[in-house]
Amino acid sequence: ESVDAVLDNALRGHNTANFEFPLYTKDGRAVEVLLNATPRIDSYGKLVGVVGVGQDITEKKQAEFELTRVADDLRKLIDTANAPIFGIDPNGRVNEWNQKAAEITGRPKDEVMGHDLVAEFISADYRDSVKVVLDNALNGVETANFEFPLYTKKGERVEVLLNATTRRDASGN
Repeated sequence: ESVDAVLDNALRGHNTANFEFPLYTKDGRAVEVLLNATPRIDSYGKLVGVVGVGQDITEKKQAEFELTRVADDLRKLIDTANAPIFGIDPNGRVNEWNQKAAEITGRPKDEVMGHDLVAEFISADYRDSVKVVLDNALNGVETANFEFPLYTKKGERVEVLLNATTRRDASGN
């Protein structure tokens, strides 16, 4: 959709909200604009024009771009780290599994995502202790260098040192 289409739409009696487009300054610099356009109706109910309100959102768009770039960089860092990294949700289901975890266990990411980590991938004799460590991390109590065996898809035993930390959202929850 173009600015012309937004204005034509308003001239046909339809509102357009939150249309983003670049506006170029005299010196050629692009300014990101958020436009809201609505039909202007006179006291007789006749369409007489368009009321448009634009807002410069250039800084907001730049901040969003930078945030996305940083998130992508961190995602790549986690995925390519030379250590197995996995994450679980509050229900103990795998929601993060990097390349090294896949390499060590022989289980690709798509095979483990959404599965109960402790119940399905930890040997019976360590399930209780690993669950306690992970539950503690989910509750803000972190653990460093907890050693336990992890069994690969082929049944081979691999000794793993677990550092369990709490993952928080942007609000700190």
